[in-house]
Amino acid sequence: MGALLSLPLMAVPSMGTLMSFGASCCGAAACSAICNQCGIFKSSMATRIAYAFLLLVNSIISWLMLTPWALKKLEHLTLDYVNISCQGKQCYGYVAVQRVNFALGLFHLILSVLLLGVKSSRDGRAALQNGYWGPKLIVWLAFVVLTFFIPENFFQVWGQYIALAGAMLFVLLGLILLVDLAHTWAEYCLEKIEENDSRAWRVLLIGSTLGMFTASFAMTIIMYIFFAQSGCAMNQAAITVNLIVLLIITAVSVHPMVQEYNPKAGLAQAAMVSVYCTYLTMSAVSMEPDDRHCNPLIRAGGTRTASIVLGAIVTMLTIAYTTTRAATQGIALNGNSSHAYSKLGDEEGEHGLVDQQPSSRREMRAEALRAAVEAGSLPANALDDSDDDDDDSDDGRGGKDDERGGTQYNYALFHVIFLLATTWVATLLTQNIDYEATGVATVGRTYWASWVKIVSSWVCYAIYSWSLLAPVVLPGRFGN
Repeated sequence: MGALLSLPLMAVPSMGTLMSFGASCCGAAACSAICNQCGIFKSSMATRIAYAFLLLVNSIISWLMLTPWALKKLEHLTLDYVNISCQGKQCYGYVAVQRVNFALGLFHLILSVLLLGVKSSRDGRAALQNGYWGPKLIVWLAFVVLTFFIPENFFQVWGQYIALAGAMLFVLLGLILLVDLAHTWAEYCLEKIEENDSRAWRVLLIGSTLGMFTASFAMTIIMYIFFAQSGCAMNQAAITVNLIVLLIITAVSVHPMVQEYNPKAGLAQAAMVSVYCTYLTMSAVSMEPDDRHCNPLIRAGGTRTASIVLGAIVTMLTIAYTTTRAATQGIALNGNSSHAYSKLGDEEGEHGLVDQQPSSRREMRAEALRAAVEAGSLPANALDDSDDDDDDSDDGRGGKDDERGGTQYNYALFHVIFLLATTWVATLLTQNIDYEATGVATVGRTYWASWVKIVSSWVCYAIYSWSLLAPVVLPGRFGN
């Protein structure tokens, strides 16, 4: 881990840096060689966790490079024998943070292009997504080092325009997916209730709805008590607007006209959107600066450094989780599914019986399963499951590949969303930097970050409201 943290900081063409880079590369290659087939993950979940962890590490490194605190600690660990410099440039601050996140963003951009059109793990390019972790780690570290040879003017433009636009797009995409998740969750529960008349699903739907509304009102009360004191006009306005809009969208969701065009709309979706937007508002007022004495959390007792470090790590973990969820759920925006089963027994004169001698035990099993599917004894996806099991047994690795029949998510879109996440991390960290600070830097404790969260909650309400009203306003396009 020491080499991992020190490498991006020691980006100088000196012999020591090159030797450190070579050692890190050899270490990564050795780890990759130990893992069978370059560490290919057969579980799509393991792959997503690995990319999320990479984003987390990159974000923490970016945060540490905001101030010279980490550099001084690293030099102190070497008894001041190593003097870290970046070709006479600052190894910390605005440009350094942009460099590190640009490197990971470029890494994901290249992967998204290489993985265009991959539909299942049978595609040879799928190994780039699920395997070769040693070489990919080397490429990422190499990109980090190479960014320190790019002129600073490029990153000034990149950070002020391109990264900022990408960050706003990332926030907007997250809000759209949140609204989509609210509708999907409620409709899924309703389907389970209608299919099986399940009391458990009914209790879950009603209980979760009441719980989310209760949490929304509880957070609102807490915000009024602690963050809406006299002289805190910004907080008072944000909290009040959130409460009013919460009540409006709740009423709209059960309006008879909305119910007529969208019978599945209801309080469950409104509850999920409300609790999320209320959380955004509470996060905004609790993370704003305390120059107006409106944030008692900053004045609270406790170890300041420990609280800042904990807050930064929690923020980065939240970003990594949100990015992975959005990148995986993003395929819903395409409306496509990689799983498609052909209709069986539709050929003229087909009688559904096995009329050929199978040439192998594997084919015998496939024929038996096909006959069972045609007779209605098994679902159609049993054929794909059989193929997956056969393929897994052939490779001798013992684990089941859950993407042999089709990818669980869009690989290219996955990396595009991670690219946008790097722009959000860079933008969040580099707003209103305190260039005189020498300790660990706070994350998101600026009015800019607070207003982004407040406006994001309003946009989320607007997106959800449109999802309710669009079928009413444009019935011909959305159907009934």
